[in-house]
Amino acid sequence: MPVTKTLSPLELLQAEAPAARPVVALSEGTDPRVVAGALAAHQAGIADVILIGPQAEVEAALQAEGASAGDGVAVHDPAASGLTETFAAEYHSLRMHKGVDETEARAAAETPLVYAAMLVRLGHATGTVGGAVHTTGDVVRSAIQVIGMAPDAGMVSSFFLMYPPEGAPDGARAMLYSDCGLVIDPKPAEMVSIAAASAQSAQALLRADPKLAFLSFSTKGSAKHPAVDKVTEALSLFQDAHPELPADGELQFDAAFVPSVGTRKSPGSSVAGQANVMIFPNLDAGNIGYKITQRLGGYSAIGPVLQGLAKPANDLSRGCSAEDVTQIIAVTILQAAGASGPDI
Repeated sequence: MPVTKTLSPLELLQAEAPAARPVVALSEGTDPRVVAGALAAHQAGIADVILIGPQAEVEAALQAEGASAGDGVAVHDPAASGLTETFAAEYHSLRMHKGVDETEARAAAETPLVYAAMLVRLGHATGTVGGAVHTTGDVVRSAIQVIGMAPDAGMVSSFFLMYPPEGAPDGARAMLYSDCGLVIDPKPAEMVSIAAASAQSAQALLRADPKLAFLSFSTKGSAKHPAVDKVTEALSLFQDAHPELPADGELQFDAAFVPSVGTRKSPGSSVAGQANVMIFPNLDAGNIGYKITQRLGGYSAIGPVLQGLAKPANDLSRGCSAEDVTQIIAVTILQAAGASGPDI
């Protein structure tokens, strides 16, 4: 089976050339990687960008890249922005039930993560990207508190987009791995939420019909253990909730990925050997799995990407490159455009 070229998020946007240029807010506007990645996204014509941070420091970072604020590249300093008072009032309204007073709300609105999330919540930006400096916990917490969860989302989770390298062997394909960065030990019902969101993400970002494999160290009863029972229960719940989406499990990775192994271990399955959405049983498996695929398999990994929020907010690895930033900006825009797939 020949390798099918799947366009990266950046390539997708460049090919589709959206008429209206979206705006993406970057909460770490003084970081050289963030600035370079944001400028690349702007120069590629996929987005206008807002770089957030102390005015002089952001301008110095832009100058180091041979650029300056101007058409399509804005600098927002939360300590001096005319929007901060509005953001503080909105934050107070959102968090007063947690005991946050007006002074604390003002202080929060001046932090880059909250300010960026407020830009998205109140319609000044399409989505936000952070995490090159801040932890995943900080990024996710601000997004949930300010942007909120999507009405149909059971939880916020994450995934990685995995793209095969040039010259990959036959059968290599773009895949979505979830959850590899956020939910440590999901219960069966939580695995259902993760899988449903991942199916939608695969349609929006890979432009492929999702085929979901619920992964385990066992295939179709080859081992007995409570950890296997968790996966089979999750699959059963998922099939009841989403009978329109092809899913199979419990499957070992080779049974999910390799057609000949899938046929032998799960005969008659429409997913085994063909899966493009891999649902991991816990964060240990997911995080280890994506890193092995990336480092030994040579796959490109884009993520962690957040799913389940009302509007896009995405996390970067603190080891990210400028190219990673550009790709996550593209992912954020595609998420905002919405999936064209099934209503899940």
